[in-house]
Amino acid sequence: MGEVALDNPMRRVRLLKVVVNSSIGEGAARLERASKIIEELTGQKPSIRRAKKTVKGFGIHKGEPIAVMVTVRKERAVEFLKRALSAVNYRIKESSIDEFGNVSFGIKEHLDIPGMRYNPELGIIGMDVTVHLGRSGHRVLYRSKMPRRIPRSHRLTREETVTYLREQFGVEVLPG
Repeated sequence: MGEVALDNPMRRVRLLKVVVNSSIGEGAARLERASKIIEELTGQKPSIRRAKKTVKGFGIHKGEPIAVMVTVRKERAVEFLKRALSAVNYRIKESSIDEFGNVSFGIKEHLDIPGMRYNPELGIIGMDVTVHLGRSGHRVLYRSKMPRRIPRSHRLTREETVTYLREQFGVEVLPG
């Protein structure tokens, strides 16, 4: 099966997108500062996400802006992912990888990412990074006209994801 995967371009694993999310929990000034930090990191303007429901314990009301997120694709995604992985010392827990080829990890402070400097006007934020891996043809699942299922044999497994991360980015996958 390994030899077939190398010969067939449809079987190659590729990076589909990287999603960066920072939940601030409150709107206005802090959210605007977080937006500027993420824009500086990724080179794209993030979108503001609103609360889906009211949570009195946290003081969050439905419709209130509480987070910023951005989706990065292609070369920008590879560049950002290398910087984000260096912030976590190229180590990811095996439990951070799901059975469909997605990887998620957190960065406690954006200052851990190489090239970032502390700006007292902006402060410090943490963020979640989600990496979506897949094969060519994955779009069939999400297209608007005639969406179709992807067969289990064409989906990524956890082992293929680990192999891709080791080979392409030099990531060490820790047990647990």
